Amino acid sequence: MTAPTTTPARKGGRWIEEWDPEDETFWQEKGERIATRNLIFSILSEHIGFSIWSLWSVMVLFMGPEYGVDPAGKFFLVAMPTLVGGILRVPYTFAVARFGGRNWTIISAAMLLVPSITAAAVMEPGTSYTTFMVVAALTGVGGGNFASSMTNINSFYPLRKKGWALGLNAGGGNIGVPVIQLIGLLVIGTAGASHPRLVLAVYIPLIVVAAALSALFMDNLAPVRNDGGAAREAARDAHTWIMSLLYVGTFGSFIGYSFAFGLVLQNQFDRTPLQAASLTFIGPLLGSLIRPVGGRLADVYGGARITLWNFAGMAIATLVVVYASAQKSLPVFLTGFIALFVLSGLGNGSTYKMIPGIFQAKALARGLTGEEAAGYGRRLSGAAMGLIGAVGALGGIGINLAFRESFGSAHSGTPAFVSFLAFYALCSAVTWAVYLRRSPAKARPAGAGAPEAQTARQPAYADV
Repeated sequence: MTAPTTTPARKGGRWIEEWDPEDETFWQEKGERIATRNLIFSILSEHIGFSIWSLWSVMVLFMGPEYGVDPAGKFFLVAMPTLVGGILRVPYTFAVARFGGRNWTIISAAMLLVPSITAAAVMEPGTSYTTFMVVAALTGVGGGNFASSMTNINSFYPLRKKGWALGLNAGGGNIGVPVIQLIGLLVIGTAGASHPRLVLAVYIPLIVVAAALSALFMDNLAPVRNDGGAAREAARDAHTWIMSLLYVGTFGSFIGYSFAFGLVLQNQFDRTPLQAASLTFIGPLLGSLIRPVGGRLADVYGGARITLWNFAGMAIATLVVVYASAQKSLPVFLTGFIALFVLSGLGNGSTYKMIPGIFQAKALARGLTGEEAAGYGRRLSGAAMGLIGAVGALGGIGINLAFRESFGSAHSGTPAFVSFLAFYALCSAVTWAVYLRRSPAKARPAGAGAPEAQTARQPAYADV
């Protein structure tokens, strides 16, 4: 993203013509207040988006034998929104600059009515599996909301506060997953598993409210404009794809486990829909709440360090899950699985903080300083976030397909968890080798809060 001269077409309609959050005076006088207001309503809209994106992780709990869908079909059904949502994250990233952050938030929120209304129309026994797949795919628009929301908020905040702000924005959105699962639990526990439309009756009015509040209280930033050169440059940069791999390990795990948790409990431990629903919300809730903490820790200690230790923790938690699966111990399984959720949420915050820090470090390595360096970092990180977010979301498909194959062939989730363990080990190795291994030839100042002069033994990206 870059900031060319604005045009008359950008004026009016809650457009802000000048925005410089790195200017401390500007930030203290009015920037922080405006950014906070936009963050609040961005979180609300993204929260509803995540709920609709994860709608079918709840709907499958209502689908008893009368629906004629086997466990393998259900795993594939919940994977479909992940696929569509991941793909949509790329165009959604650039929609912010094309239409304005406020305007696109209104549009993207209103679009959530389409999958919600269609789900309410088809959710009954006798509907074909193909119809269910098409309607589930429509909920992918909720996954696209994340990319546009994060890109928008990234533009509002200075580098020194991005970890916390992006963590709050993403964490508040992620909470949409456990909230809709809690609503599903409430419906199953009170009205029974034959009334899935009650879940939609809650969300359709909320979508209208979110769109209306976005229209009333959010702003567009005129200096944020699409830059095709930035997108191409970000796509050619190796760090974009390295961070995509790491984000598959964190966010891909979070969204994949969120969608699959209830089905895993039903198939691995023979839980009823009500029993599964009473447990599925816990992991996504804790993982969502801790995401801002991951961003804050990354602000203080460096995202690469937090990410490395986080992947090590995820590997240990996966070992616990593998042991519990073999021993058929539900309490131990839940302990390990919920730990995976918590660590994936923590890692979501730390990896997303790394992205602007890496491109800021690259700007400094090119000899840029001050606002020129900050502008370069914003331009490249904004473009990279869409690609990284898209690839990370697609990791959720891998998890659901791994579970589908694992339960189909071994009638257990253990083989899938073993493959996840190997992947977390790979992510740990990559994080250390690229961002923390001492490399005198590449040592440079790295990110906000880094000392003016680093020794030749300081890893190049240790503080991102």
